[in-house]
Amino acid sequence: MKRLTAGWPLQIDAAVQYAVAADRCLPSPVDCSNWWPVVTKTDLEVDSPYNTYKYQGLPPTPISNPGLASIKAAKAPEESMYWYYIHDDAGQIHYAATLEEHNSNIRKYLGKS
Repeated sequence: MKRLTAGWPLQIDAAVQYAVAADRCLPSPVDCSNWWPVVTKTDLEVDSPYNTYKYQGLPPTPISNPGLASIKAAKAPEESMYWYYIHDDAGQIHYAATLEEHNSNIRKYLGKS
């Protein structure tokens, strides 16, 4: 909500993963062994309304079925100093207040520059 209110792009990798996987796997997911591919820089250019790097605002539909906790959080978001987050390979979330902190987290927890 903080990014939406500030007019920032959401830049959500999961939404891009959804767009890329849907393009690769639909309409016939018979041989789609990688529904949630790792997002590449090339994927960030995909022309899809689910590409939240390229298009402002929310995607046109949910990319999954949200649980009750997610619905409650969206309805009453908590204030925080954070603008960025990543999930490491173990699924742990790492938050950052600045782009510099975020880039440091990417290097530290994902081994990317």
